[in-house]
Amino acid sequence: MTIWTVLLGGVGVIALAAACTLFLPGEVHVKRQATMKVAPETVLNLAASNEGYQRFNPYLTSDPDLKIMPFGPRSGVGSGFRFEGREGKGSQTVASVTADSVRYDIDLGAMGRPVQQITALDTSQGTRVVWTMKMDLGLNPVARVFGLFLDGMVGKTFEQGLDNLAATESAAS
Repeated sequence: MTIWTVLLGGVGVIALAAACTLFLPGEVHVKRQATMKVAPETVLNLAASNEGYQRFNPYLTSDPDLKIMPFGPRSGVGSGFRFEGREGKGSQTVASVTADSVRYDIDLGAMGRPVQQITALDTSQGTRVVWTMKMDLGLNPVARVFGLFLDGMVGKTFEQGLDNLAATESAAS
């Protein structure tokens, strides 16, 4: 066996592995939900506000030294904040506010641009809050492999945020 045979075989294996990642999902969806006693209007007002969002921001729970730099209006479309902490840096901007949801455009630089949404619906058991994220992974083979683990990682963060939001009941009363 010559060195060229070994090298070409190695390149072939790498190319095959990269090609196989094209069969992995190109888009990731994360969804967590909880029913709580916080009024839907309170949830949406907090979610649409820079200051309000920080009251339940799950990343502040895991990183108390997280730097938050607000920009834009205090609330509504265009309001947002830049963040920098041990889990990364980027920005989050309110992209739309409807009667039952707030949608955010997230910019994580080279890590991607997911879209998140918080929906609050009044039910007979309380307010059902649904926190979702959608992220296009493109054709990047590393991102597609990483996407396999994203639900578990981001899902835990959303669960913490929902717990934080449910705890605002006493603060909102």
